[in-house]
Amino acid sequence: MAKILAADIGGTNSRFALFSASGGIVTLEDSIWLKTHEAGTFPELLERLWDSPFAARPGRFDAAVLAVAGAVRHGVECRHLPNAPWGVDLREVDFGCDRACLINDFAAQAFACRTSAVDEAMVLQAGEADADAPVGVIGAGTGLGYSALIRDEGRWIALPSEGGHMAFPFTGMEEAEYGEFNRTASGRNWAEGDSVVTGLGLRLVHRYLTGEDLTPPEISSRITPESLTTKWYARFYGRACRNWAIALMSRGGLFIAGGVAAKNPMHVSVPEFMEEFRNSHVYGDFLESIPVRLNANEQSGLYGAAFHGAQLLTG
Repeated sequence: MAKILAADIGGTNSRFALFSASGGIVTLEDSIWLKTHEAGTFPELLERLWDSPFAARPGRFDAAVLAVAGAVRHGVECRHLPNAPWGVDLREVDFGCDRACLINDFAAQAFACRTSAVDEAMVLQAGEADADAPVGVIGAGTGLGYSALIRDEGRWIALPSEGGHMAFPFTGMEEAEYGEFNRTASGRNWAEGDSVVTGLGLRLVHRYLTGEDLTPPEISSRITPESLTTKWYARFYGRACRNWAIALMSRGGLFIAGGVAAKNPMHVSVPEFMEEFRNSHVYGDFLESIPVRLNANEQSGLYGAAFHGAQLLTG
């Protein structure tokens, strides 16, 4: 039975876990969360890990896969973590194993869709999945993440994407006015997914509709299913999901991840979300047929990293 070190390194927390893998199934054995900013460098973060009660030590696992919230180069380097004071370079450390790599955090979320991490995912639309078809993954948090799983000769490949930086599509005069407000208030060249369907997006649409400048947690604590903020934000989220599902023809299903909906499922469970998701004059029947689920499991990135490690060992 193989042992895999998995990590999900973000701006606030760095999560580590030791998994066992057998027959394509990954099982979590031990995990620990460390504060990212308490380490001055990536090697120092690992020193803190090895000094902790965590079960894994260098040389005692067969593969190491670390998911990072940033752009990965050549599977070994992420020069800058957007919300941390340092980057990650696997060439600076020694895990004592032959297989070690970096992957993007949303690639890990995609791989997690093939693990038990999504067993408790909330069903938004039942649909009927094609087991070998592409699976879409999208999620709003600090940014808007996109990924997809593609089947290739018995293995799953996670496609990287920076789709959150695509221009966001608005419809009608009212939304066009908001789009210009969003562009100006966010200081960007255009309104993009990262400024519309994120924590920042929630803050901006609430400010536009109410005049109140509140934090996302404050907004989520005040709004109800009948609030205009809820209706607009859910409509935008549903549109982003619809466009990704059509772009991929994700007959394998669509998983929603990310902290915004995980912390407040109302953003994707009000009627406006699914109405907008199904709103297509060409692909309405297709959109009604695919499963849509909300994955709120905070450990799913670890499971996805471990799944990728298991594939590396069997390849």
